Amino acid sequence: MIFRNHKAVLSVLVATALTGAVVTDAFAQSSRSSERGNRGGKQAKAEVLYPNATRQEPTVKASAKLGSKLQKMIDSYNKEKFPETRTQADAILADSAANEYDKSLAAQLASQAAYQTDDTAAAIAYLKQVLQFNGLDNNGHFQSMLMLGQLELQEDKTAEGLATLDKYFAESKSTKPEELIAKGQALYQLERYQEAIPVLKQAIAGATEPKDNWNQLLMAALSEAGQSGEAVKEAEALAAKNPNDKKAQLNLASMYMQADQMDKAAAVMDKLRSSGQLTEEREYKQLYSIYANTEHKEKDVIAVINEGLQKGILKPDYQVYLALAQSYYYSDQVPQAIDAWQKAAPLSKDGETYLNLARVLHAEGRIPEAKQAAQQALAKGVKNQADAKKIINLK
Repeated sequence: MIFRNHKAVLSVLVATALTGAVVTDAFAQSSRSSERGNRGGKQAKAEVLYPNATRQEPTVKASAKLGSKLQKMIDSYNKEKFPETRTQADAILADSAANEYDKSLAAQLASQAAYQTDDTAAAIAYLKQVLQFNGLDNNGHFQSMLMLGQLELQEDKTAEGLATLDKYFAESKSTKPEELIAKGQALYQLERYQEAIPVLKQAIAGATEPKDNWNQLLMAALSEAGQSGEAVKEAEALAAKNPNDKKAQLNLASMYMQADQMDKAAAVMDKLRSSGQLTEEREYKQLYSIYANTEHKEKDVIAVINEGLQKGILKPDYQVYLALAQSYYYSDQVPQAIDAWQKAAPLSKDGETYLNLARVLHAEGRIPEAKQAAQQALAKGVKNQADAKKIINLK
C-alpha cells in the first residue's frame, strides 16, 4: 500500500530541512554588517524555528582565519556550484585552524551540495558531521538533524532514521504535523503500530488540512493493531466530513470490508454506483466481490457485472465471467450460467472450468455439448481426468 513508501513524505520534509540559507544568511549578514561598520546597518535576525528547544545554542562564531574560505564556499553554493562547494567544505573540515562552527557550517553546506547531486550517502555522512561538531545555532542544527532522519528513512535505514527523529523531537520539541507524520510512518514500517497511532493522531490533529494519505495511514495502523472498530470510526468520520469525496467513501467501504461488515461496504459502494461515480475497473470489481462474499446477493453480482461490461469499464476476463456464471447458477438461471461458463472456460489457465461446464451440461441433458467440454478439459489439463473421461464415454 501507499503507506510502505517513504518518498512521498520525504519530498515535503527534505524541502523543509534544506534550509541551510538560515545559517548561511546569518553568516553573510554578519559579514555585510561588519563591512558597513558605523554606517548604521542593522543585522536582520533569522526567525527562531525552535523556541522550545532544550539544546543550549553554542556561542562560538566563525573564526577570523577561515572567514574568506567560508565566504567562498557560501558563494559557490549560492551559485549552485555544488562540486566546488564540497571541495571547499572538505578543505575547511580538514583545516586545523577551523573551529566547531566553521566545520559545522562546512559540513552542512556540503551535505546539501551532495543531496543536490544525488549523492545521498555523502549527504548522510556530512549531516552526521554537522551534529558531531555541534557548532550551529538551533535552526541549522535541528534542520540538519531532521534532514538526516529523512534521508536515513529514504535509504531504508528505518531503525536509524527513527532513532534520529526521536532525538530530533525530544530535543527540538517540534510539533510540526509534516514531521510527526514521518515518525508515524517509520513506526508503521517497523510494525510498531501501537506506537504509531498516537503520533499519527497528533499530526492529523495539528494540521489545518491533513492529507488523505495521513488518514489512510492512521486507519491502516489501527487495523494492523487489531483496532478495526476504531479504524472504522475514523473512516466514518472522514466520510461524513467529506460526503462528496469519492476517495473518502471508497476508503470507508474498504474499512467496512476489513471489519467484515459487508452489508455496510456494499451500501457505500452501491451509493457511489447509483450516482455514476464508479468509473474504474477495480471499483466495479470491489463491489461485485463484496456481493459475491455476501449470502443471497447473486442477483446483485449479476447486475453489477453486466452494467460494468455494458459500460466498458469491466474487461470481459476470466474472473468476471466466472463470477457471473456462479451467480447465475446459484440463482437458478442455468442457461445464462452455461453461457458465462462457455466464455470463461477458454480464458482459464487449465481445464477445470471446462470440466465444471461439462458437468452442468450433463446435468441439463445436453450430452453432445458436455462431451465436447470434457474433451477440451482434458486438452487443457485437469486433476480429475476420470470424471472427464466418464462424460466423454457417455452413450
